[in-house]
Amino acid sequence: MRPRIVLCFPHEERHRQAIAAAAPWGNVVSVPQEQIAEELLEADIFCGHAKVPVDWDAVVKRGRLVWIQSSAAGMDHCLVPSVIASNIVVTSASGVLADQVAEHTVALMTAWLRSLPTFFWAQQREEFIRRPTRDLHRSRILIVGFGGVGRRLAQVLHVFKTHIWATDLFPVDKPAYVEKLCPPESLEEFLPEADITILALPLNDKTRGMFGQDQFARMKPGSLFVNVARGPIVRTDALIEALQKGPIAGAVLDVTDPEPLPPGHPLWKLSNVIITPHVGGQSATRADDITRLICENLRRWHTGQPLINLVSDKTAGFPFRDGSTPLWIDVCDSIPADF
Repeated sequence: MRPRIVLCFPHEERHRQAIAAAAPWGNVVSVPQEQIAEELLEADIFCGHAKVPVDWDAVVKRGRLVWIQSSAAGMDHCLVPSVIASNIVVTSASGVLADQVAEHTVALMTAWLRSLPTFFWAQQREEFIRRPTRDLHRSRILIVGFGGVGRRLAQVLHVFKTHIWATDLFPVDKPAYVEKLCPPESLEEFLPEADITILALPLNDKTRGMFGQDQFARMKPGSLFVNVARGPIVRTDALIEALQKGPIAGAVLDVTDPEPLPPGHPLWKLSNVIITPHVGGQSATRADDITRLICENLRRWHTGQPLINLVSDKTAGFPFRDGSTPLWIDVCDSIPADF
């Protein structure tokens, strides 16, 4: 029997046809979110992102699924203990949406620094009044997590004549425009010096709750905190306290914990915060780009070539920049769209 390749991510029929053409040896089917939990039990290869509860233990016990090609960069939706301990191969979409997340991050940061919410409110009241603003240019930016999104952010932000520092589990291949790239242990040293701190790292057991009272207390007075990674990396109660009492001056958040943020939550009421509903990765070409990755990796799977964005250590939840696997952010420009 041909392997059953189950797709569950926003796409059109032309994307399914392109994937089927890239894998004529497989049986490619599109499945809606409301059916994916059941369909995963009969899948050999899963390409997508399950946004509904899935009994991954049952999937692993079934013993049929051999590969998960995520359509998301974050892998917390599927990397439960049973999947981590299994022989299921996992590849991520790290870097596929880095352009969009970088755009959104710059939009949030500049909106906060240039006081745009204040001016929007003033516009509604027909008030033409100058108010204070701040600069992105020449600021010192700390990027926590230097994977696909972190690297693209650095590339975009350096044109603002910023001083970029970064921390990463694999502090290698430092671009010339990044002044410092150090291991995670340098975070405590860097926090007091940063005008803007940006979280761009994955959610896993090591990063869950890693930004709490101690980290906020070390941040530079008057600095800006940015989270475009995952909400649970931050202890929300500690963030609220730091926003109300200092030292930070404000925050811009595309992700929160809890998510979605419920009505009446204290974060909604803070005037020094800008919140968007986890839309950093939205893109008019998202389905096209995800399809390109899936098609290329299916070809590589069938021919035994190294898979792009292979998550070799599933406890970490992201592909390592150590030369062990090709990364999408490095090879994407050479991979055409066949549709």
